[in-house]
Amino acid sequence: MKNIWSILVLLAVLTTSCAVIRQGEVGVKSRFGKLSPNVSDAGLVGFNPFTSRVIKVPIRTVNQEVKLNLPSKEGLTIESEISILYSIEKQQVPFILEDVGENYERVLILNVFRSAAADVTAQYMAKDMHSGMRSVIENNIKDRMHESLRDRGFVVERVLMKSIELPTELSRAIERKLKAEQEAQQMEYVLDREKQEAERRRIEAEGTRDAQKILAEGLVREIIELRSIEAFRELANSPNTKIIITDGKTPYLINSPEK
Repeated sequence: MKNIWSILVLLAVLTTSCAVIRQGEVGVKSRFGKLSPNVSDAGLVGFNPFTSRVIKVPIRTVNQEVKLNLPSKEGLTIESEISILYSIEKQQVPFILEDVGENYERVLILNVFRSAAADVTAQYMAKDMHSGMRSVIENNIKDRMHESLRDRGFVVERVLMKSIELPTELSRAIERKLKAEQEAQQMEYVLDREKQEAERRRIEAEGTRDAQKILAEGLVREIIELRSIEAFRELANSPNTKIIITDGKTPYLINSPEK
């Protein structure tokens, strides 16, 4: 019985003196509050539970979503939801824990983000945050954050403005403007189509006029007489009985009734 209790105590000590570091994490030992400069990779890490502990820090990409009211250039307040994608350089983890602490996200990253976001959006109109300028604003915020955080071991990968809620009156004004632009484009399309149709009709009329002009100029007296002679020849070769009245120039044919 005594041996069983000894085994159980030994197992309990072994269990509490080991930490499991998962993939995408690193561990740093803290002994009597002093951080080790060494970083432990994924796996099983042993430590003395009476004097030490292992602080686990993710080094994979972290997605932090923030709801924030942003200022615009014209002084409006824009409600937004923004995602910050960042990661931590592995070798910088001990220094981050020593300088900032385990709450580095709340203490450092979010505060830097709020400052950078406000500085950037204050340079743009509210409508720009709801248009093609959004990606420019996102990149500017990311660059501002990266400039402030890169020396501390943080890598800001992306800043994504997931949702932007403009003031009601501004949203309506933008919708009216977009609708007017669409109507103007539709009218321009209709006018272009009408112009093309008018041009087609003009070209067709000119072609008909030129053809009539050429035909009229070609019907001179000699050609008419030639056509009359050809008509007489065809009538003469015809086996049918007919009556021809002519002045010698143009024939007038009267068909005799068939028997």
